[in-house]
Amino acid sequence: MLAYAFSVLTERGWRDVAAEDFDNAAELCAAILERGIASQVKRGLGREYVGRTEALSSLRGKVEITESVKSQVLLRRQMVCSYDEFSVDSKMNRAIKATVSALVRSDISKARKKSLKKLMVFFADVEQVDLHAVDWSMRYDRNNRTYRMLMAVCWLVAKGLLQTQTDGTTRMMDFLDEQRMCRLYEKFLLEYYRKEHPELSANASYIGWALDDDFSGALPTMHSDIMLSQGGRVLIIDAKYYAHTMQQQFDKRTIHSSNLYQIFAYVKNKEAELAAAGADHEVSGMLLYAKTDEDVQPDGTYQMSGNRISVKTLDLNQPFDVICSQLDAIAEAHFGKLAR
Repeated sequence: MLAYAFSVLTERGWRDVAAEDFDNAAELCAAILERGIASQVKRGLGREYVGRTEALSSLRGKVEITESVKSQVLLRRQMVCSYDEFSVDSKMNRAIKATVSALVRSDISKARKKSLKKLMVFFADVEQVDLHAVDWSMRYDRNNRTYRMLMAVCWLVAKGLLQTQTDGTTRMMDFLDEQRMCRLYEKFLLEYYRKEHPELSANASYIGWALDDDFSGALPTMHSDIMLSQGGRVLIIDAKYYAHTMQQQFDKRTIHSSNLYQIFAYVKNKEAELAAAGADHEVSGMLLYAKTDEDVQPDGTYQMSGNRISVKTLDLNQPFDVICSQLDAIAEAHFGKLAR
């Protein structure tokens, strides 16, 4: 899922990551960082101006008279100076070093640990910080845009690794929390259809409200997770990753009502948009839940006001080729036999 969700892996220089077998998510994150850091080292580590204050024998920057007197550095023929240094000790490099330190204590292969430690030689001038104290609000420009992918993986590791209470090592969580896993699940589905079914148009498109006038103030935006289209046929998929795939009241299990209302609104407003354009169309919707170990799983297809609304589950606890078959079957059920 990570390899598809982070579609940058398909770029030149990252292909071998997507082709390897990994025992756990920590191993995959370590492999991505290993190649990414090596690539960044070749092009040069990013630098930024870092404020320094220290006692110096040669004056530099702003002289701190009061601090020099208090610290009695004058006795050593020094002065306390404040200055800016263009250094590799940047926020992003600190985040990378802290992430690698966490990964080498986790359950990854010895060869991977050795490779990561070798790369840390280039980070000798970077301060070691606590990974959980890293500020992830970072700004990107043309000088540091190559760090974007690395920071995304570092963030994933920072939010997904927990210290064990037994031997002090690190292990990967079951995987992050429900909200973050849901975003990864959505991204995986979208990138899978983009890569494996180029004959379909796969996007996460906005859907406009079908209004009788132009006033849309205070209305929420409708942003689909996955919208597949071919000609006049459209399938809107809303990806759901919950611990419980159905709601329960007394002894009755039903589909989450808010999810059903949401996909119905998406479908009807998209249909109104296409009808206004005068094109032949067929709009369907699907709630695609990640399958859990519960006894009852949502599975059904309903005709609602002329549109097909399906509720299905995707079993992620299967070999990846089986997962691919499930996703391919969904596309073929709505668009017919697809020629790749």
